[in-house]
Amino acid sequence: MPTTNTYSDPHNLFSVPDITPEKYGDKFSGHGDIPVYLPAHYSHFDAHELIAVASALVNPRGRGIYATDEAPLDLDGLLDKTSHEVGVPVQHLSDEAKKERRKQWRCDVYNSISNEHISGIILHAESLHDFNLGPLLSSKGIIPGIRANGELTPIPRAEHEFIVQGLDGLLGKLQAARALGARFSKWRAPIACSSHIAGYPTSISLQIQAETLAQFAAVSQQAGLVPIVEPDVDFSRDADLSKSVHVHEAAISMIYERMKAHGVLLEGTLLKPSFPQPGLRNNERPNVTAEEIALATATMLTRCVPIAVAGVLFLSGGLSSDTATSYLSALNELVASAPERSALKRLPPLTFSFGRAIQGDALKCWVKGDKDGMKTMLAKWSKISADAANGPKVKN
Repeated sequence: MPTTNTYSDPHNLFSVPDITPEKYGDKFSGHGDIPVYLPAHYSHFDAHELIAVASALVNPRGRGIYATDEAPLDLDGLLDKTSHEVGVPVQHLSDEAKKERRKQWRCDVYNSISNEHISGIILHAESLHDFNLGPLLSSKGIIPGIRANGELTPIPRAEHEFIVQGLDGLLGKLQAARALGARFSKWRAPIACSSHIAGYPTSISLQIQAETLAQFAAVSQQAGLVPIVEPDVDFSRDADLSKSVHVHEAAISMIYERMKAHGVLLEGTLLKPSFPQPGLRNNERPNVTAEEIALATATMLTRCVPIAVAGVLFLSGGLSSDTATSYLSALNELVASAPERSALKRLPPLTFSFGRAIQGDALKCWVKGDKDGMKTMLAKWSKISADAANGPKVKN
């Protein structure tokens, strides 16, 4: 029986030919059968591929995603800032030289990273289209993904809340990304969060972000890509932990409500949330423990994430590497130690989609020209992140 794998050429770039899952099963689930009921409008082959890729991104337990989707200007700024921090003179480069520097960083990282702990990598369009780095990752057994969201524009008369641009023409962009090797996509939606007095987020912003993420997810699956929806709740303000939990729960519940309305196949999706936490301007933040964050996070997830969702991958955001991994470790330890009848036992795999937490130390080495050190730091923090996602080891 002929077989292909998840990285095969897209069958549905412009049309869907007459094919069967029995003929085109992949290495993740063999003959292609999927144990879920599908409405008539779903293609069994498409559903099979989506579910297979979603599962591969969070299994076996402990593997996660490395986020490398910084926009070119943001990456330029990060490279310059890191150079300054480690005492390397910041050069005034031409636009072409900056692009070449970005390409070299991406190539060095992607050549160094291992698939032992990293299941997938999120790429910026520049890395996928201009640098053509998707095939490099696929050849290493790492699934390439694409950042789908565009830039931000303020919601009218709400300058601290934003609309995420990029839905116009999204289907064609994602089909092109799939042709270059991408098998999943990610859309980040920022959500303001403050004390009840300041009043963030507003109900209109939650509605806008939920609808946008749902439309993105539907289009992504139409293009044959697993959608990762990322409600990134802000913690720069004065919200306490209780308010942060409430906002996460409200936002994520609303997102799945709209995703169901748009006919999204939940088994072929992933969630990338932030950890509920007190804001930077809240007095309780310095004293909050990883165990408190874990309990708040786990409780929130049980209340708003449908059981059909394939997995949850946490973002590190502005957290340090130590803090992000300590939160993830405490969360998985809590789930592992919960009673068998606890709702926590019904949670999907809880892993990572870290950027800064994995590459922060590696970047410091790279700007100094220490590529061996860069490789060591990438391996170190990938393993620490994987250990955090694994939870405590089972004792015989």
